[in-house]
Amino acid sequence: MNPQEQRWFTLPLESINHPRARNDIDNHEIILQFNSLLRGEIAASETYRMAIDKLIKDGRGPAQIGMLHEIQREHIRAAQVFRKRIAELGGISEESSGTWGKWAKVAMGAAQLFGDRATLHALRDGEEQGLKEMQSAIQNIDANSAELLEKAMIPAQARHIRRITSLIHVIAA
Repeated sequence: MNPQEQRWFTLPLESINHPRARNDIDNHEIILQFNSLLRGEIAASETYRMAIDKLIKDGRGPAQIGMLHEIQREHIRAAQVFRKRIAELGGISEESSGTWGKWAKVAMGAAQLFGDRATLHALRDGEEQGLKEMQSAIQNIDANSAELLEKAMIPAQARHIRRITSLIHVIAA
């Protein structure tokens, strides 16, 4: 996480005029959107745990495992940020990954049967789906929340995709 992203993970949100966010949305709609994103972050954390266990079992090196641990921690932090934003909007945060988590576990379980590359491809697919969801959410949330996604969450997702892709290439070599 770079210093600019870190700032967005820790500062309270202030009034910002985001050009793509809507101003006519009530907090309930924004809370629903953030709970959906939160479920994705919870599912991502759970999925990374499964992948880490698989790669440890397969004897992968500490650098590879460490990279996955770092990404998992970033998903845990993102979930905390989403919970904080939901609370700021007067909402109640989801506690589980819900249907998204069940699907992710099935996909990861299937990928694990086919080896480490398939496991990493499943992680990257999940990251890409999360990125699309965040990019789409910007149209349906307030300016403060849109700024949070654009300045911290979306860059983190893009970085995860790059890192998983590089790990896939390392394992393929």
